[in-house]
Amino acid sequence: MSDLVKIATQDQVRQILMNRPEKKNALTLTMYQALTDALLAADEDPDVRVIMLGSSGDSFCAGNDINDFIAAVNRPDAIQAPLLFLQTLASLTTPLIAVVPGMAVGIGTTILLYCDLVIASQQACFQLPFARLGLVPEGGSSLLIPQLVGHRRAFELLVIGEQFSAQTAQTLGLVNWLEAPSSLTERAWLEATKLAALPPDAVRQSKAMLRRHTQSQLEAVLVAEVKQFAARLTSEEANEALLAFIQKRTADFSRF
Repeated sequence: MSDLVKIATQDQVRQILMNRPEKKNALTLTMYQALTDALLAADEDPDVRVIMLGSSGDSFCAGNDINDFIAAVNRPDAIQAPLLFLQTLASLTTPLIAVVPGMAVGIGTTILLYCDLVIASQQACFQLPFARLGLVPEGGSSLLIPQLVGHRRAFELLVIGEQFSAQTAQTLGLVNWLEAPSSLTERAWLEATKLAALPPDAVRQSKAMLRRHTQSQLEAVLVAEVKQFAARLTSEEANEALLAFIQKRTADFSRF
């Protein structure tokens, strides 16, 4: 297992931490694969009743690592690791809790759409800046966000793509509970152990029932989104947006 992911188990709760705090846990292809392996192992372990997904440092996940994705843009297999990760999230039978201490951008926010419970710091912030980067929604968000908040609010979140607060995330239904930063970890373990104490088969079956009617649609959307996202990575608009990001300047789309 990569050092970029930390794993621990306590009281039938498997904790999986994204462990790249110096880069705000921005995801590389290697991290996608490590997270997928960790999630699958937890889901297949009969002694694990709850998976708790969190992060090291003060950020949850700053999205995809831009330099890593630019380097992989011409590799035909580059989309496989993110797609497998998303498909794994969508197919988990074990309840999944996310713990969000701070920044959650792009995939860092769309991950939460697959979680059964989300606990966030009152200081957390969220953003889905896909169109701003010349890209398109990913992570099943083009299906799951409109289901959660309706078309107009989804357009605001996914196309305008401005940052929003933890309080707004809770109002939108993206977050269950907000907690003070100093007590976030304690609250997360409390909720995880409470869930782990419930009848495990009943919990798994209930989770499956809640997802059953949209599962096949989501699987199709994931594949379609990843293909469109990969195509957009090679567009001139995305090239300008990503170059501007690296150069720390405002992107100029006036010529398009």
